[in-house]
Amino acid sequence: MAQLLILTSAVNSDVLPALGLLSHRTKQIPASPASLITAPSCDLVLVDARQDLANAKALCKILTTTGVNVPLMLVLTEGGLTAVSADWGVDDVILETAGPAEVDARIRLVVGRQALDQTSNKIHASGVVIDEASYSAKVHGRPLDLTFKEFELLRFLATHPSRVFTREQLLSEVWGYDYFGGTRTVDVHVRRLRAKLGDLESLIGTVRNVGYRFNLYEDEAERLAQSVNS
Repeated sequence: MAQLLILTSAVNSDVLPALGLLSHRTKQIPASPASLITAPSCDLVLVDARQDLANAKALCKILTTTGVNVPLMLVLTEGGLTAVSADWGVDDVILETAGPAEVDARIRLVVGRQALDQTSNKIHASGVVIDEASYSAKVHGRPLDLTFKEFELLRFLATHPSRVFTREQLLSEVWGYDYFGGTRTVDVHVRRLRAKLGDLESLIGTVRNVGYRFNLYEDEAERLAQSVNS
């Protein structure tokens, strides 16, 4: 069951009648930029484009440019289908006459794709979760307070587990070819990153005379054993 937000200028009408036969929770608000400021959270936004295509398109562009993080679905008449193009920024379209089975299937698919995309933006490795979309990281659920370069260093190493990188390689990959600082910068950031990882500091391993790598552990026992022996 999804939480649906319907944006419409016809507040007292059934924008998508089939929704009345489904169990999804719906909230209907005026289709205006001002209404978006206090709009409730939802899993999917449905934009009513049955009567005013120009206003619906403008509203969709506002939603996409302001970084809406839920899918957009356009409700149309059959005649309005020819007006829709990729620059509207919507995830799906549906006719107002669609039956409950089709409406439910489309809602499940578009919400499911969104959830899958969000999951694919996260890296899970040895107790660390790195969210590339929000530039945040957690250790066993505890948020890490990382600078941008610390995050980039952790992300790069975690996406290449067990692979050893020289300081020069890390400098090039994380800081970029146009960075003129020395490799000492890498050592400083590794030291700070380890301090913030706390008990998981050994995730960033040192290969003597070579460089650094991200250690993958099968379980906590292996990690603790290596930590004691290091």
